[in-house]
Amino acid sequence: MAIDPSRFETVQYTVENHVATVMLNRPQRRNALNRQAYDELEKAFQAAQADSDVRCVIVTGADPAFCAGEDVKEMMTGEQKDASVARLTSVRPKPTPAAMAVLECDRPVIAAVNGPAVGWGMELALFADIRIGSERAQMGEIFIKRGLISDIGGLGRLPSLVGASKAAELLFTGDVVDAHEAERIGILSRVVAHDTLMDEARNLAGRIAENAPLALRYMKEGLRISAGQDYQALGGWVSGTLGKLFQTEDHSEGVASFLEKRAPQFKGR
Repeated sequence: MAIDPSRFETVQYTVENHVATVMLNRPQRRNALNRQAYDELEKAFQAAQADSDVRCVIVTGADPAFCAGEDVKEMMTGEQKDASVARLTSVRPKPTPAAMAVLECDRPVIAAVNGPAVGWGMELALFADIRIGSERAQMGEIFIKRGLISDIGGLGRLPSLVGASKAAELLFTGDVVDAHEAERIGILSRVVAHDTLMDEARNLAGRIAENAPLALRYMKEGLRISAGQDYQALGGWVSGTLGKLFQTEDHSEGVASFLEKRAPQFKGR
């Protein structure tokens, strides 16, 4: 069945001048991802991949945030959490489908980071080939604060951007860095004024889209090969490990402390 982006409720998808723009559109939740948003993000990138007119993709969020990660109130409690555990503890754990849709897109992907990008929001930015940030951008791998581990972005791509030691520091502490620090350590290519971010992203995407489409795809494939990373294998390990961590007391405490706006008290069980 063909994907109809006009039916999306949590993602806006447009194509203009060979550039697809995927905008997370849950501003009231700071674009935090629930089950529907994950599904529509995946389908948006599948739509871009299937469209021969698309030569570059921009992913961003509706102000005031890029993406605040998973919607903890929805995804980490009750039936939604039970469903996540059931999927992650299946016989053969698989990578997050939305992650693979972004990573396997063979067009260049630009993340226009317009505000906080934390948790899976930072993962999404890391999945992109190029990241431009507004002065309001904030970035953090905060999974450790919830008693969890990062996805493919933090474990597979962050070390190649900032080095193994800095990546370990960010992953182990869950620290959030501002736009200028993210640029200094290599997460962001550059920082621009907030009001010009999308113009800068579209200008860059336009310059990329002017080039030979097949050569662009092979160039991206070459970069992927040179990185030597097996995202399917890493994603499967992440899913299986998260399935275990979701069932720990520490994860429940991490979620409770977030919802109650207090410091967590982890017990190591």
